[in-house]
Amino acid sequence: MPVTVIRKEKIFEPDSSRVIARFFFAGEERAKRLIMALMALSDEQQRDVLSQVLRKYSKRHRSLKKIFANHFARLIPVMELMEIDHAKLPDHLKQLIGAYFTMEYSIEAAAFFNPSIIEHPDQTSLGRGQKRIIISFRATGEGHISSIAFRQGVLDSNMDIDVEPPGKMLEVPEQVKNHTYHKKSFLRKLREMWGDSGYRNDEAYEIISDQLQDTFTYEELKHALKEVQVKLEPRQDNLAFLQEVRWLASSHYEMTFSTDTSVCERVIFPIADTEKNGIEDARFVRFIGEKGAVTYYATYTAYDGISILPKLLETKDFRHFKVMPLHGYIAQNKGMALFPRKVNGKYAMLCRIDGVNNYIAYSDTVNVWREAKLIQTPHEPWELVQMGNCGSPLETKAGWLVLTHGVGPMREYVLGALLLDLEHPEHEIGRLKEPLLVPNRKEREGYVPNVVYSCGAYIHEGKLIVPYAMSDYASTYAVVDVDELLEKLLDNGSESAG
Repeated sequence: MPVTVIRKEKIFEPDSSRVIARFFFAGEERAKRLIMALMALSDEQQRDVLSQVLRKYSKRHRSLKKIFANHFARLIPVMELMEIDHAKLPDHLKQLIGAYFTMEYSIEAAAFFNPSIIEHPDQTSLGRGQKRIIISFRATGEGHISSIAFRQGVLDSNMDIDVEPPGKMLEVPEQVKNHTYHKKSFLRKLREMWGDSGYRNDEAYEIISDQLQDTFTYEELKHALKEVQVKLEPRQDNLAFLQEVRWLASSHYEMTFSTDTSVCERVIFPIADTEKNGIEDARFVRFIGEKGAVTYYATYTAYDGISILPKLLETKDFRHFKVMPLHGYIAQNKGMALFPRKVNGKYAMLCRIDGVNNYIAYSDTVNVWREAKLIQTPHEPWELVQMGNCGSPLETKAGWLVLTHGVGPMREYVLGALLLDLEHPEHEIGRLKEPLLVPNRKEREGYVPNVVYSCGAYIHEGKLIVPYAMSDYASTYAVVDVDELLEKLLDNGSESAG
């Protein structure tokens, strides 16, 4: 008999009214023309237009004047090329210029999918059997640009989620701080990344070292690499090495949201060049470190329109976030999922380096991953195209419980489950022979038909809470009895061993 799955009626649908104010820039020449046109307006016209904009949009955005000021500041290099003394412009004109270089973007107008559920850092003021939770989503808007959005609520003993109204006043980070690199540690990381592959380029190391200061920013590194590229032969291995150097540095940054925002009002929108076309499929995990310290990590895929780059998000409070790229040979495909604690003194990660099979990797460093071991290949008809994980493993008395996805005929995505040994998770204990969840008649219709997909589940009061996307459009969740699922997995493992 298949495992009993109880679908809940709660639907998380895209809401096109949730908008952010983005910087709008259509190129330097058009920017110059527009700035000149705004400066040519009379003082009265400038003030009238600004008043109309503020009246029309101030209730849709928090601190709208601050947004306009920030966007005006981003135009200063253009105005310097135009030989405009921007500091002497009147405040109302600065605001107006900022407004013309601002656009509204509906973050979830197209889709709200691929959810991941995690325990909230704040567990105060709750009743018996209640748990405060955060659900992350991949929110997709115009141009299919994806970002990370959140909902928060309280999960009760009946496995119902009382979701807090998300609000309309969304906010992108109040501050973004670029990373400053130290030359010695940066070059050491380069050698670590390339050492196990047998690739060495002492000439390139030496040239890069000569070009860099003891400390440097990403922009300074990009300038240095132009000099390096001139001095190196244009061989494929040299070009690949330089690309790796750029990727190492391109995505380190920190971001902080205002204290007067709730979690569900914060949007992690693409910032770095490597993710300008989207932040995809964040898999959040509550990681327990030394002495019980809690850190929330999320692995996600950055997409620049051509290449993908696995990245790691780190936070303790869902207000301040650090972002870094994942490095090493195995950090090259989608679907990396971190274990919630170290295993035998090492970080552990599920991954899919070949796009088809499931692997496990261990590392001494949370963002450098060099080697992986195959742990699962497609066996059943419903997973023969490819398989992958559906979020971080969950620790149970019987082993590490892993939700998986399998792709079968007609590119139908279904959910499965896998059980791994607690001390040696490279060893499989059992796996489902039939899908845990298959798209039903209502769930199979959407932007990408015939797909159910999850980025992370949660265990509460002996029940497995599985949030999942319905055909890449909206999301819902289901409930599974953990003991029933474990019993099925262990029975299947015994049959396989027999």
